[in-house]
Amino acid sequence: MAELQMSDAAAKLKKIDFCMLHTNNEAGVFSVRPMSNNGDVEYDGDSYFFSYVDTQKVSDIERNTRVGLTFTAPPSLLGKPGIFLAIAGTASLTRDKSQFETHWVKELERWFPEGIDTAGIVLIKVSATEIQYWDGEDNGRIPLAKL
Repeated sequence: MAELQMSDAAAKLKKIDFCMLHTNNEAGVFSVRPMSNNGDVEYDGDSYFFSYVDTQKVSDIERNTRVGLTFTAPPSLLGKPGIFLAIAGTASLTRDKSQFETHWVKELERWFPEGIDTAGIVLIKVSATEIQYWDGEDNGRIPLAKL
């Protein structure tokens, strides 16, 4: 099979809502939690997640911007394993409401009841530095042309 490209990863990620966000806690140990991309997956190497600023993940990112994301797609109806994507990247935090608007979906009001005006909200951006994959048959790295 040919090596996956960024457009292939984007098509796969469009179908996966949740991932695991890996940060480094104050002891230097991975701290992992589920995050939803809320369908915001016009993937170009950047992923976006909303959070409250007073969380451990935000404290971890403020201390060390190196993070990881792991995505898993379920098996196909024919039994072939789904794809596994491991993304290493750099996280940044923004409180810019224009960026909130760009990445906001109505379903987020479940966690952020005042929308983009919710007190203490922050947007986490993860910019990929490396993407690895395994699809049950092939594995490899996806070239990151923009980096």
